[in-house]
Amino acid sequence: MSDEFDEIIPAALAGERLDRIVSLVAEISRSEASHAVESGGVTVDGAVVTSGKVRLSEGQRVTVDTSSIPVDELPRADSSVAVRVIHVDDHVIVVNKAPGVVVHPAPGHREGTLVNGLLALFPEIASVGNPTRPGIVHRLDVGTSGLLVVARSDEAYHALVEALSDHDVDRHYTALAWGHFAAPRGTIDAAIGRDPRDPLRMAVVANGKPARTHYEVIGEFTEPEVSLVACQLETGRTHQIRVHLAAAGHPVVGDSAYGGHRVSMAMNRPFLHAGSLSFAHPVTGEILAFTVELPDDLQEILARCH
Repeated sequence: MSDEFDEIIPAALAGERLDRIVSLVAEISRSEASHAVESGGVTVDGAVVTSGKVRLSEGQRVTVDTSSIPVDELPRADSSVAVRVIHVDDHVIVVNKAPGVVVHPAPGHREGTLVNGLLALFPEIASVGNPTRPGIVHRLDVGTSGLLVVARSDEAYHALVEALSDHDVDRHYTALAWGHFAAPRGTIDAAIGRDPRDPLRMAVVANGKPARTHYEVIGEFTEPEVSLVACQLETGRTHQIRVHLAAAGHPVVGDSAYGGHRVSMAMNRPFLHAGSLSFAHPVTGEILAFTVELPDDLQEILARCH
C-alpha cells in the first residue's frame, strides 16, 4: 500500500478546508492531517501548500505524502482480536479476514483491527512499512471476508507493494449480485473516484482513477433473481467490485452503501468474499496460491437461493 494518496476533489468536497480533505483522503486524524500540511507533505495541483485553512475547488488535485507525518498514536497489540493465519514464513503472512473486522486503525476505528491482532502474534511487523498500518500492503473492506497478504519484513513489503502496483497479484472474489447479467462474462472498465454527492462513497466518475474488473457468472437463481459471480481485480480501487457491479445495474446483495440492500434478502454486510489469492513470493519467487471457502453466513444466504 502506497504512502501517497492522490485525489481529485469532487463536488461534495468543494469549498472544504484542506486539512479536512487530507484527513478524509488519507484516513488520518485531523491533527495528523494538519501535521502533514504544515510539514510540506501535501501538494495542490503540484504546488506545496502549508496552510490547512485553504479551501479547495472541485477538480483540483490533492497529493498527500503520509510517510513522514508524526502520528497521534501507533497501533497496539491486542491478543483479543482473532486472526486466522493461513500461511506464515519469515517474510509473508496470509490471513483469512473475518467480516466486520477493520484492517488497520483509522479515525473512528482505533482499536480492535486486524493490525492490532497481528501485532500480538507478530510484534516484529511494527517496523515494517507504514508504522500506522504496519505490514499492510492491500486491504479488504470491513464487510468483506477472505484472503489478505501481509508483509513480515521490509524486503517483502516493498516487493509486494510493487507487485500490486504492477498487477502481479492475482485476486479472485465471489459476489452475489442482484439480477441476471446480459453476458456470462465480461470486463467492467470504468474509472473510480469520490462520489460527487457524497465524499464517503466511491463512484464511477470521468476524472477518477482507472479501474478494471473481470467477471464471470457462475450461477443464476430466480428466487430471488440473483447471480453468483466470480470477479477478478486487475486494479485495486476502494470498493471497486461493489462500485463496478452497482454501476452495471447489479449491486452486490446486502450492500446498503451501493444499492444492494433488499428486505427480501436482508444481510448485515455485502455478499463479497476474497476466496482466492496467488502471487510470487517476494523473496524466493516461488508461486504461492491460496483458497478459502465461503464463510458460514454467506453459505446460508446462498442456500436460500433457488
